Amino acid sequence: MTDTQEPDLKSRDAYVSWTSATIRYRDLDPNGHVNNGAINEFFEDGRVQFRHEQMITLGDDILAGFALVKFSVEYFKTLHYPGSVDIGTVVTKIGRTSYVLGQGIFSGDECIAVDEVITVCLDAETQKSQPINDELRAILENAQKL
Repeated sequence: MTDTQEPDLKSRDAYVSWTSATIRYRDLDPNGHVNNGAINEFFEDGRVQFRHEQMITLGDDILAGFALVKFSVEYFKTLHYPGSVDIGTVVTKIGRTSYVLGQGIFSGDECIAVDEVITVCLDAETQKSQPINDELRAILENAQKL
């Protein structure tokens, strides 16, 4: 994978794409904290928004051509109901057949959690990895913070 300077994912300034989510009562664990499953759903909301914003020119078939192969999260603070969060997304690395997204969840200016997601491009018929095409590579490069 080619590296750019790694962004500080705990900083709001690191991100190129943003969405928001409302904390729901059902997101709480028995301790009254937002559970990790709900936090991971917030990250998914951010990835969906990122693809909609950044990859819309690739057409409707774009989601069939990707597979998430690694998802790792670091949690820093707890969240509580009621409230909302902002989810930031940025491309941190681009390889031959895969790319890496960095994401952060924020409550106000506080970083609650960050993640790293590796996504591989797939051939829709064979379900095997395929090189990132020039159009997608240009989109991903444009979504990096340099």
